[in-house]
Amino acid sequence: MNDAAYMDIDHPGVFIKEELEARGWSQRDLAYILGVPEQAVNLIISGKRGVSPEMAKALGEAFDVTPDLFANLQRMFEMAKAREPDPAVGRRARLQSAYPIREMIKRGWLQDTDAALLEAQMAKFFLVANSNEIPHLAHAAKKTDYSDTPPSQLAWLFRVRQIASEMVVPKYSEKALREVLPRLQQLLVDVEEARHVPRLLAECGVRLVFVECLPTAKIDGACMWLNKQSPVIGMSLRHDRVDNFWFVLRHEIEHVLNKDGQDKPIVEDLDAAPEAGELPPHEVAANDAAANFVVARAEMESFVARKAPFFAERDILGFARRLQIHPGLVVGQIQRRTGRWDFLRRHLVKVRPHVLPGAMVDGWGHVAPVSL
Repeated sequence: MNDAAYMDIDHPGVFIKEELEARGWSQRDLAYILGVPEQAVNLIISGKRGVSPEMAKALGEAFDVTPDLFANLQRMFEMAKAREPDPAVGRRARLQSAYPIREMIKRGWLQDTDAALLEAQMAKFFLVANSNEIPHLAHAAKKTDYSDTPPSQLAWLFRVRQIASEMVVPKYSEKALREVLPRLQQLLVDVEEARHVPRLLAECGVRLVFVECLPTAKIDGACMWLNKQSPVIGMSLRHDRVDNFWFVLRHEIEHVLNKDGQDKPIVEDLDAAPEAGELPPHEVAANDAAANFVVARAEMESFVARKAPFFAERDILGFARRLQIHPGLVVGQIQRRTGRWDFLRRHLVKVRPHVLPGAMVDGWGHVAPVSL
């Protein structure tokens, strides 16, 4: 039944009054039949009291009709008298159906305000002219197709972009980035050395941003460009362990060096990555560069050939010491090769306490100082 149909609905008391007249009963007669005070009947007939479910059943018995008749009359009357909902309800529902709006407000990405301003904030957040162009909303007229990027990932990606756009770094130099790789590799020996990474990349003109994942997002890193001369690397640290940090970082650096992601950002969930034969060439290249950076491939292959299938902790420690890398990097490689994810996990130490203090960070209790 549409809203117009509710406009002419009378109170159930009108029907009861007509039925009494047709039967020649008085209100006192009905009260006697129902076993209730006459005043209770009068309040219903005068429209001052509604018909409760219990009364609907009693009236149905008294008039020999289904109780649903009175229950439906009461429901339709209440619907007719109910106020129209605030239009903002539908607008907020439209946004929340696609994006974790409440979480974005909680994280300080948006301000909690009325629906119209919230839509305007979302349009600004996603760099579109109006709310109808926001990706993943119904009838969105998107200038860039993000249909293959889940909304929660996309929100994370645009937060990285928003933060990066306010960072000030020197002009990007591919030469400087390639030259800094050996310096980065020297940091692999101690997890605390990760604190130098944001500065070293910034000196090359690469904006490195750490943004905590939204609850429903599965994302490790991203590579994007603000323009052809301004690369950005985003990292989530959702797997806060030394091997994952360096693998994801070097993976994204390779994308930057190859100018990947200039036309459309590359967003990565490495846990969901397909088999190597199904990966696009730019992902194969990034994976190869990352793996070889973390532990030199020739060295790793030789170590595995000599020690497999039994990897003693003392051998791993000696191998890592010889290569001057953290033992967690070796453990991570062995875990990936063997599928033994519980193997020597104590060496997979956390990086976040060391890298975040000197970085641009959003999440983990911190809100990046950017304008909304």
